[in-house]
Amino acid sequence: MALTLIKEDGTGKVDANSYANVADGDAYFDGHLYASAWTAASTGNKEKALVFATRLIDSQFQFNGWKAKDEQALQWPRENCPDPDKGQSAVILLRLRGANFVDVDVVPKGVSDAACELARELLILDRTTAPPGEGLSYTYTGTDGTGYSKRDARPIISHVAQAMLAKYGGLVSEGSGAVRLVRG
Repeated sequence: MALTLIKEDGTGKVDANSYANVADGDAYFDGHLYASAWTAASTGNKEKALVFATRLIDSQFQFNGWKAKDEQALQWPRENCPDPDKGQSAVILLRLRGANFVDVDVVPKGVSDAACELARELLILDRTTAPPGEGLSYTYTGTDGTGYSKRDARPIISHVAQAMLAKYGGLVSEGSGAVRLVRG
């Protein structure tokens, strides 16, 4: 069965599977210095990468606010997700409730751009598999002489995509969220 990319357009589609389409990716990569992996890929592989990137974003990020519709397929659009770019002051917020939130009928450009950026990364490398030596509790030298340690774990969502998404939520961590208190 062939993949059909269905872009979320802000209406809360029940069958959406991507925050961007190939045309969005092409436009994003027009201004990208390292776009060769994207531009060399077939349209089919670009669509697969965008769908996979969206799945990873939705599974790895907890966005602020909540889904606009219970039945929508993706995490966006959202209600009550603060938009730091609107820059409303606290006094204005009290009078104009919701003045600094992302509009409920849009997917922010930063989310769409992050899907494009992560799609490019996925065309280069499968970010869902562990690199050689990851998870070892000691320094390990691979057969090619490369050294690895437990601290060099590659994130599934690239640092660039994480930065684009950070204003709308946070990366879901593997920990409990509890912080150990140490008294001195």
